[in-house]
Amino acid sequence: MLKSTLVAAAFAIAFIQPAFAQDTMMKCDDASMMKMQTEMDAMTDSAMKEKKEMAMKEMDMAKEAMKANKTDDCMMHMEGAMKAMKK
Repeated sequence: MLKSTLVAAAFAIAFIQPAFAQDTMMKCDDASMMKMQTEMDAMTDSAMKEKKEMAMKEMDMAKEAMKANKTDDCMMHMEGAMKAMKK
């Protein structure tokens, strides 16, 4: 009985975890791009200059990927921009 409960719990965790991971992914659309751009524009502190530059480079690459319909690359660069802003 205990064994079957543990197996069921393990399966439940295995299926729930990817669902949460998908929610945290950035979408490659105009609304997400505008939101990221607004957040970068709000970074006015001179100490954040390097972070902002890295994030802007990633966003430029994301925009190029979006124009080329490369959704996976676009999402990857948007994630990179988010990480650069939070470092």
